[in-house]
Amino acid sequence: MSSSLLRKFVAEFIGTFALVFVGCGSVMVNVVTGGSLGHMGVCASFGLVIMVMIYATGHISGAHFNPAVSVAFASIGRFRWSEVGPYVVAQCVGATVAAFILAGALGEVANIGGTSLHISWVASAVVEFLLTFFLMFVITAVATDARAEGAMAGLAIGGTVAMAALMGGPLTGASMNPARSLGPAMVVGPGLDLALYCIVPVIGAIAGAHAYRWTQDCSDEEPGSEAGGCC
Repeated sequence: MSSSLLRKFVAEFIGTFALVFVGCGSVMVNVVTGGSLGHMGVCASFGLVIMVMIYATGHISGAHFNPAVSVAFASIGRFRWSEVGPYVVAQCVGATVAAFILAGALGEVANIGGTSLHISWVASAVVEFLLTFFLMFVITAVATDARAEGAMAGLAIGGTVAMAALMGGPLTGASMNPARSLGPAMVVGPGLDLALYCIVPVIGAIAGAHAYRWTQDCSDEEPGSEAGGCC
């Protein structure tokens, strides 16, 4: 492994570790303290940790922190397929290590902040697909389009995560990230629902990335068509 890829690997490990430690940790703290954070506080925790870690590591690894994001970027030619495997390993290991540390510190409270379904399997798949679609649509916009405010990427993406958690958290946990669901599941034991959290976000992210690239290419062809659409 080259030193450059190793630095990216470490950055992805740290970023995903932080996501699970702070995000899932906030779910656990909310239970331990009798609801001191509340749903809004938990959502803010997820959004804020994503935001700050993007600003901290985006220039090193691109700040994916999510296997679905890595696969989606590769699918539109914005990331090397050869690096997808190492990124996914780093993300999943970071999430799992964070989950084990949380379990050691607080016990298996609230299933280590893991994701679970509170609506039907089909409805959950639709929710996870759409939330991940929106997330990747925003990520692709701020990361690949020179017309977007790239300096605001952390705020835009963190805000999207918090927004998705506000709506989807009570329904599916608003995972949008196989690593985020896998980490806690490795501590409490994976269930059948883990397949949904590993597969559907990848499909949603690929769809979101390609949808933005299509609108981007379309607007490039018709620069004067912002008001009415170009196709």
